[in-house]
Amino acid sequence: MKRIGARTLAVCALLGAGAIGWFALSKGGPLSTNAPGSISSARAPSAPGAQGASASNAAAGQARASGSTAADPLLTPGLRYSLEALLAAAGETSDPQQLKQRLEALVGQHFPPELATRALALAHRYVDYRVALAQLRPPADQTDPQALRTVMAERQRVRLQYFDGDEFDALFAQDLALDEYMLARLEIERNSALTPEQKRSALQEAEQGLDPAVRAQRAEAVAHEGVAQQTATFNAQGVDERTRHAQRSAQYGPEAAQRLAQLDREQGDWNARLDQYQQAVASTQDPTRLASLRSQLFSSEEQLRVEAALAVRATPSPK
Repeated sequence: MKRIGARTLAVCALLGAGAIGWFALSKGGPLSTNAPGSISSARAPSAPGAQGASASNAAAGQARASGSTAADPLLTPGLRYSLEALLAAAGETSDPQQLKQRLEALVGQHFPPELATRALALAHRYVDYRVALAQLRPPADQTDPQALRTVMAERQRVRLQYFDGDEFDALFAQDLALDEYMLARLEIERNSALTPEQKRSALQEAEQGLDPAVRAQRAEAVAHEGVAQQTATFNAQGVDERTRHAQRSAQYGPEAAQRLAQLDREQGDWNARLDQYQQAVASTQDPTRLASLRSQLFSSEEQLRVEAALAVRATPSPK
């Protein structure tokens, strides 16, 4: 039996935070996040060094991913997942300051006492980072490699505003290397000058160039892709919750099945609210009424995804 753990499911949730995530979301429904959607008044310290994403930055981050942060018990490669779990436990709110207050009561449940103070300070900056990240707009063409590179550069600039070098490595180095790899795949696959054999060779070379830890992370992402495809099949066939749980439990284990059921519920809730808003758009052109309904139905961050989600719905499926 193939088991999918919390880290694999975390890959699913985190894909929506980056440039490659927007490309992934264009092929399916939106993913729920608990990040706030307005900019906090707290000013985060700026990181030194050049800003912007590049292949050299990715290579440097990949090389340091398991190096300089190894001696620091807080700055471990799993730090980002720990912070995301902390934010998820705090629940949804559109007020960053309220979220930070909730984190103060929860940080001791996610980090040992000797790390709690530093972890809380980092979590506060992570909240501000997520708020700033939510202000970035996805590319108009989510399959255009150059447009995705531009968005990745913007995301990199935001990250470097809030985190220093060692923090950046612990939080993002492996994900950045994985994003660069996925973007390289997209560029290879869209390169009409390459023969099928040349494409296969280039893809193999790109994967071989991955750090072993990043290659393992890619394997988790691929595992999630299979889960997503299974969920899409369930949705298309109208498979009931009990049958889904039984099949997922047999394939991935009962704990993963429970977490996937929760994702199903969150997705259903999102679709129901999107249906309500779409019906309102079809029945009225009053911008004041629509703006009021948007604020009632969606968090600040979710509102940034509404138009893209409606556009995906309006796009005919390929035959």
